[in-house]
Amino acid sequence: MTEQNTAKRSFSTKEIVLTALFTAITAVCAWISVPFGAISFTMQTFAIFCALLTLGGKNGLFSCLAYILLGAIGLPVFNGFKGGAGVLLGPTGGYILGFIFMALIYWAGTKLFGEKLLARIALLIVGLLVCYAFGTLWFVYGYSNGESVMSFKKAAEICVFPFVPFDLLKMVLAFVISYRIRKHVKL
Repeated sequence: MTEQNTAKRSFSTKEIVLTALFTAITAVCAWISVPFGAISFTMQTFAIFCALLTLGGKNGLFSCLAYILLGAIGLPVFNGFKGGAGVLLGPTGGYILGFIFMALIYWAGTKLFGEKLLARIALLIVGLLVCYAFGTLWFVYGYSNGESVMSFKKAAEICVFPFVPFDLLKMVLAFVISYRIRKHVKL
């Protein structure tokens, strides 16, 4: 292949394979769940953190989009082996859709601020906060479409606050694992 043809390709074979691999890892991590009230404790955020830290913002975003698209068309990749647009449109679907914002914030932020450790930590935290906010607004809207009304504060108490320490722990674990993966896979 000439140098000009190589420059035209958006993704290398290695990037495509790793993006697909992290899409599958996200699905498997969604299946690892512990019921915890309205929202189950899953390892999805861990998988998203790993994808972004290992693949970078662009490929991490495409891995996240592929995961959501597979679920939207009905493949059972979401928590509880569920799939379909109904899961995304349901009260907790906003948290899944919020992964897109996490990836966009990480991608844009690393373009602006670089790959320094503190920048990546801050970007993941900001992305997680935006995911929480979007998902909670979605939950309030979905829950309030019924007969009762739920406040943002009450929804955050149910759907966010119990998960913050675990998500921060998952983030730390993702940094450790992605560092080792990048070292051995030479990304």
